[in-house]
Amino acid sequence: MAKKVGFIGLGIMGKPMALNLRKKGHELTVNDLNQEAVQILVESGATAASSPREVAENCEIIITMLPASQHVQAVVLGEQGILSGAKEGSIIIDMSSITPAVSIALAEEAAKKGVGFLDAPVSGGEPKAIDGTLAIMVGGKESVFEQAKSVLFDMGTAVTLVGDSGCGVTAKLANQIIVNLNIAAMSEALVLAAKAGIDIEKMYQAIRGGLAGSAVLDAKVPLILDRNFAPGGTIAINMKDITNVMDTAHEIGVPLPLSSHLLEIFHALKVDGKLMDDHGGIVQYYEKLANVEVRGLGHENK
Repeated sequence: MAKKVGFIGLGIMGKPMALNLRKKGHELTVNDLNQEAVQILVESGATAASSPREVAENCEIIITMLPASQHVQAVVLGEQGILSGAKEGSIIIDMSSITPAVSIALAEEAAKKGVGFLDAPVSGGEPKAIDGTLAIMVGGKESVFEQAKSVLFDMGTAVTLVGDSGCGVTAKLANQIIVNLNIAAMSEALVLAAKAGIDIEKMYQAIRGGLAGSAVLDAKVPLILDRNFAPGGTIAINMKDITNVMDTAHEIGVPLPLSSHLLEIFHALKVDGKLMDDHGGIVQYYEKLANVEVRGLGHENK
């Protein structure tokens, strides 16, 4: 059933997610600093709002998809923020990847105004945002989730209520450890094979059906072989996520030696000017160490 939905944050992920909501027939109001992205949504039939407050005043469900905790806090709690205009009984769904502590605090502030709050980060990157097949992990009250889940299913195919407030973003932190360390392990293997001089594409076909096979392997190896580091999920965003992982882990007493090493790899890539590359670009850190480049057929390995 069509609802009045607001969407704030029309970046790499947010824009295609919002477009899918329009395709499903929702009455959409959007807000973003990037006016080009806003215009694309307006052309699809959405209405532009001048502030998060205006979005909230006109919508029953307000979605945020923003880069980091501080952006979500400003958009929800600011003078012209969502809670300054949200009606009692409306629902905020934060689909950003932020810290559990901030998410829980925002849910508490929303509750004071009679507004529901779900943390609902996503996995799948830009391709799955475009085709509407995202995995969405949700934290919040079951009654609120039941009211909002039809909208979530218009953006993803695997939508799971993990637990109470903060549980969705905690699941996303775990997800990011697995995804990014998987890319790092894969990168080590690819660089070893490249330096040894074997056909990387044949090696990929040989191992992808075995235990080393994964969604990460299938998503990233073809792009690396084409030297395509156009971002589906930037190193910058994933570095932010792994920073959140380490902060949260240290707060609750969980040592994460591999994740801490990965964070230093991200910092090295930042210094090397790779921050806006796709996180498949982690391979470039290992290539530099070994003085080799991973390339597909038709490209000689350096």
